[in-house]
Amino acid sequence: MEENQIGRQIAENRRAKGLTQEQLAEEFGVSPQAVSKWENGGSLR
Repeated sequence: MEENQIGRQIAENRRAKGLTQEQLAEEFGVSPQAVSKWENGGSLR
């Protein structure tokens, strides 16, 4: 699976659960910027 596909899937699943990036970040104990990078494929390397 390509990085951008993974990021899209993360974003779709997050939105389907009605969560913001901030809420997802809190659940995982990371920063909202980390979630943004995941969704944009910026930190999956």
